[in-house]
Amino acid sequence: MSENIKTVKNATCTFCGCVCDDMILTVDMDEKRIIKAKNACVLGRAWFSQHTIEDAPAAMIDGQPVSVDEAIEEAAQTLMNARFPITYGLSDTTCEAQRQAVAITDFIKGTIDTTTSVCHGPSGLAFQGIGESTMTLGEVKNRADLVIYWGGNPAESHPRHFTKFTVTAKGMFTPNGKKDRTVVLFDVRRTASTPVADIFVQLKPGKDFEVLWALRALVKGRTIDASIEEETGVSLETLKDLVERMKNCRYGVFFFGMGLTMTRGRHFNSGALLALTTDLNEFTHFVAKPARGHGNVTGADNVLSWQTGYPFGVNFSRGFPRFNPGEFTTVDTLSRGEADAALIIASDPASNFPKAAIDHLRSIPVITLDPKETLTTKLAHVAFRTATYGINTGGTVYRMDDVPISLRPAFESPFPSDEEILTSLKARVHELVLAGKNQQSALKTSTSLNA
Repeated sequence: MSENIKTVKNATCTFCGCVCDDMILTVDMDEKRIIKAKNACVLGRAWFSQHTIEDAPAAMIDGQPVSVDEAIEEAAQTLMNARFPITYGLSDTTCEAQRQAVAITDFIKGTIDTTTSVCHGPSGLAFQGIGESTMTLGEVKNRADLVIYWGGNPAESHPRHFTKFTVTAKGMFTPNGKKDRTVVLFDVRRTASTPVADIFVQLKPGKDFEVLWALRALVKGRTIDASIEEETGVSLETLKDLVERMKNCRYGVFFFGMGLTMTRGRHFNSGALLALTTDLNEFTHFVAKPARGHGNVTGADNVLSWQTGYPFGVNFSRGFPRFNPGEFTTVDTLSRGEADAALIIASDPASNFPKAAIDHLRSIPVITLDPKETLTTKLAHVAFRTATYGINTGGTVYRMDDVPISLRPAFESPFPSDEEILTSLKARVHELVLAGKNQQSALKTSTSLNA
């Protein structure tokens, strides 16, 4: 270890949606690596300790190193020559970079989508149809005496969620932590999170909607037949007990995961949970929030929403934003073979998309921005190696409860940030758009004079 050691206090971990901003990082400035991350969970420690600056070109075209300027020119020409370009990813970069990506997609009249469409996209649809009784995680820590997790496994996906915000966290009106709370977990199987729960409710796979609707009926004083257990795997007695707990708690909260959104019911499941939350507010204070995965996927939803009016799957081909999941979402546009160029930012769809989508992605020119080599960067026509947000770059990210958090980088990277690349790309695309408009205007003038 060198003697050139730097300490970064109140640094932010951007690995998951908790976006914990109380990290104390010890950085070896000579070796450019983080040797200790105090307060980090097991995922956060891996996120920081495994970050290294690789000896790699900042930009490549078809696998050959080029200057960043050359790569930006090629990327701009590729996007401008496409008839149906798509932009995808954005959940692991800053809000400032996301904003530039929206502007680029607007200029080229393309389609922009985020990883939300393959995780909590159904929740976004449910928010529009039902509404959302929401909160901050600070409110939950200080007030919630009934915490219900549905279709998620925070012990493995968000390890500090229990200790920092919910189960054992001590707050203003919950000074005794877990002793002041009841924790309920709904899932189709036992997970690493199950031992934390005071009440574990195991329901049959694909029966979330039926259980939620039964709970709504009981909350409203309707009669439910005992055969509900045969249908859902949850007894009527259990449902009645839960309803009494929910109606009589002081402050209740639902956290729901992809176990609810990625099953057959999709947005109907999320909508049922949000509707149940609304029903419960006739008796007490109840809120709900999706447990978001990536570090700034919530920021991507926010940026797209305030820039376009829609959270994901937005098309600009008619000169104004249009929203239609299933038509403009990336898995669908790729699987149908419609996209003819792709700008992939901080995401690796080639590793997890359906085969039909990946096959088409291989057949079109792809532009990638990523701090590491992935399956998607390997097939890219133009690949930019960028700095890692939160570790090498500052900026803004959103926690899963829509609270913006400022980043405090640990050390600089030799690679440009996503925001720098996208800002330069936006400027060049704008130049090409204006040049095209001037050329069309000159052609019209010439045609008019000749006539």
